[in-house]
Amino acid sequence: MTFGVIALSASMFAYAPLGHEIVGAVADERLANSPTAAKVHALLDGLTLEKAALIPDEIKGWDKKGVDDPRSFHYSAHRNIDKQLRDFWRANQPTHDPNSLASSHHWFHYTDVPVMPAQRYRDGNIGRGKWDIVHMIPFCIDVLQGRVPEQNDRKITKTVALILLAHCLADIHQPLHVGAAYFDEQGRMTDPDKNKSALADEGGNTFTLELSDEPPRRRGIRKKKFHGFWDNDAVNALFPQVPGRLPKKELEAQINPLKQQLVHEMATHEPRNWQMPANLSIDSYAEVWADEILPIAREAHARLEFRHVKPALDNDRIVAAGEAVEKPAPGQMLYRTWASGVVRDELHKAGWRLADLLEKIL
Repeated sequence: MTFGVIALSASMFAYAPLGHEIVGAVADERLANSPTAAKVHALLDGLTLEKAALIPDEIKGWDKKGVDDPRSFHYSAHRNIDKQLRDFWRANQPTHDPNSLASSHHWFHYTDVPVMPAQRYRDGNIGRGKWDIVHMIPFCIDVLQGRVPEQNDRKITKTVALILLAHCLADIHQPLHVGAAYFDEQGRMTDPDKNKSALADEGGNTFTLELSDEPPRRRGIRKKKFHGFWDNDAVNALFPQVPGRLPKKELEAQINPLKQQLVHEMATHEPRNWQMPANLSIDSYAEVWADEILPIAREAHARLEFRHVKPALDNDRIVAAGEAVEKPAPGQMLYRTWASGVVRDELHKAGWRLADLLEKIL
């Protein structure tokens, strides 16, 4: 890639609040009036899983000025949880150096397994790390089961572990939070094990996305990000009756009753293929879930054409950036329709798996 390096800043949010709320709310309904629900209530000081699932993204708001800035927000109604979260943030402050010995709380949300060639999580090292989501889910399980003490270096108490699990169960069911593309100097997708100079797409955060059914963009409206489409648009597409271009508060007001209906339907109807084999260790669940979503991550890339790929500076890392455009495929389902179907299935499974996991470990 001989073009100049452009600078950008990639956001690392997985399923926007709506997706996380759906997963947490399905688990809340599945566990209602059970001994497990009582333990969740005690650990979360009355917070629901639906609300707790949002916290790991919310605390990214502390990153800019730190938790000790007098203007940093507090979880005022839950002072003990607020203190634990601040200790957790201090122990896992954001760093962009993947080789750093200190961990960053951002890394806990994802892993970047190459989508080409097809592989499983354990087949390689590139894109994986000891603090990625596949490692953090079993770490949180171990804290909740008492195998790791609450006074650990990461400051992950039982309450923080539960908050992270409520969030990460959705994240690991988001294709672009598990699989990433790597590009060579000609802007073609490549195998980073064979091409050591390959640049990653940061889980689609550094690419814009153009879909064939996209309405014309109004002036001042920027192109959406490939990753952001999976976080937001593919989830919002579950509610086609709600107009897309509404102010945030109005959008939430219209979606809320529809979300409640969807959650109830998901909680009362068993998803396909959600259960883990009875002989599988709980500590292996995260790796199995990652391997399960990787073929979907591959298809999410294969249905697109990548153009104008060039190096870009993301904080202090050089990554690949460019444009992703839906491939014309006569007779094939539109990308948006396909992605929304995937998201519905994955959120459904994630809700049942969160409830099942908590029943097994609490």
